Amino acid sequence: MRKVKSKFDIFRQRVYIVIYGANTFGGRLFDLILLGVILLSVLLVMLESVEKLDSKYHQPILIAEWIITVFFTLEYVLRILSNRKPLSYIFSFYGIVDLISIMPMYLSFLFPGSRMLSVIRALRLLRLFGILNLVHFTGQESQLKLAIKASRTKIIVFVYFVLIVSILLGAVMYVVEGKESGFTSIPTSIYWCIVTLTTVGYGDIAPVTTLGQIIASFIMIMGYGIIAVPTGIVTAEFSSLKNKRNEGEAESCPSCTTTLAKDARFCHHCGEKVNK
Repeated sequence: MRKVKSKFDIFRQRVYIVIYGANTFGGRLFDLILLGVILLSVLLVMLESVEKLDSKYHQPILIAEWIITVFFTLEYVLRILSNRKPLSYIFSFYGIVDLISIMPMYLSFLFPGSRMLSVIRALRLLRLFGILNLVHFTGQESQLKLAIKASRTKIIVFVYFVLIVSILLGAVMYVVEGKESGFTSIPTSIYWCIVTLTTVGYGDIAPVTTLGQIIASFIMIMGYGIIAVPTGIVTAEFSSLKNKRNEGEAESCPSCTTTLAKDARFCHHCGEKVNK
């Protein structure tokens, strides 16, 4: 006996097609409207931070922000209601981002300054790749993600080494320069060392003695070499993955990064076509 769908089931199905169906006309239109609203919300937060504009247009900006917040709230609720597995969406990356993006405005009742945190809605722009169906870009993103994942151990060891060097050289500069030159404590000296090592150089603290300047010069030169290390590690892993793909030893889906069988034309997980 065929089960008759209720009005709610029909409504939920239609909402699902619009919100999640990127290949339908309604879904594409909704995604483009959503993208425009996200861009507008980020722009409004930035304009509100400009004192002259905020003092002149504070009320219209505030009303617009609340309208956008209500729109995002309804969208979030509809995504949960229309999804057959709502928990999978709620605890997904985009689900968490969607929730965080609407919280600042409601929290502003308790913490007035928290409204500025609405700029976190910029994270929702990551949906751009899915909205515009930029498969080529998502494929490159997947390869970069795999390269970073493969090189994370080396990067952690490298960061640990840099931290030790910063502590040692910071302590040395504290002894050499002293409080008279602005190196008032070892933590402050470590802060200076990190700033110098990363070639940022704020200039709020600077060595005065000849020995201190020699050590600082050594740290600056070493900083240029250190910057290249993590880039080289990730690049090497990226090239390795690319070579394996060209040799047919390993290949991943450009959409969901699932490892594919050799000579596969379509992903067995998501059905994405593999470009060869």
